[in-house]
Amino acid sequence: MNFTKTTEQASKYEHLEKMSVTDLLTNINNEDKTVPLAVEKALPQIEKLVTEIVSKMKQGGRLFYIGAGTSGRLGIVDASECPPTFGVPFDLVIGIIAGGDTAIRKAVEFAEDDKEQAWKDLQQWNINENDVVVGIAASGTTPYVIGGLEMCNQNNISTGSISCNAESPLSKTAKFPIDVVVGPEFVTGSSRMKAGTAQKLVLNMLSTATMIQLGKVKGNKMVDMQLSNTKLIDRGTRMIMEEIPVSYEEANQLLQTHGSVRNAVDFYNNNK
Repeated sequence: MNFTKTTEQASKYEHLEKMSVTDLLTNINNEDKTVPLAVEKALPQIEKLVTEIVSKMKQGGRLFYIGAGTSGRLGIVDASECPPTFGVPFDLVIGIIAGGDTAIRKAVEFAEDDKEQAWKDLQQWNINENDVVVGIAASGTTPYVIGGLEMCNQNNISTGSISCNAESPLSKTAKFPIDVVVGPEFVTGSSRMKAGTAQKLVLNMLSTATMIQLGKVKGNKMVDMQLSNTKLIDRGTRMIMEEIPVSYEEANQLLQTHGSVRNAVDFYNNNK
């Protein structure tokens, strides 16, 4: 099969500048509606990668995301949300972007073209065989990401990928590839749109399913979430009230004393 960058193929829409705002928004929305269906087709691939991540984490491993531009930023967003949501250490899920932290806010020229830099970045975290590295690249051709996965493969480190082009070089490099083929973008080549949405949906699945499998959710509640603001403290207090027969004040005291919903409920049940 010949590899084609479907995300960079010409949009079926022409003369966007002549559309009304209503037409622009309607057409963008119509394109966005196709993304979950594309993700659905990739569920078997996503399942294989989640299973691998869970297995490695049970052995003490970590999950790394590497990417450039929008893809790198999305990986960092997902990684940064795991500690407050699931109460895990900040270095369990790690996002790395080509060009370093500067690239989170603005583009770093040619950073994505360095095929050797990703491995150097990963080595700063003492990466090892228990870890999993997921490369994210809408086109599936980013040298920074491909080079990183190639070195991981050579060092017996599990690799996954998220790409929006079928049979891309990145997909062929990863041991556990995920292809979410969203087709041409509304604005030709603007992979921050459908491709970015698809990548975000897959990242949500990877981290959430993994954390649930690791016991970080009870029922459907974030029982290990960090109490980082008043809203979350109130939410946690009410979660405790749903689990054990105590007043709001008692639940709040338990939460403040024991630091998490899980610990508070476990303490109460073990000492009642």
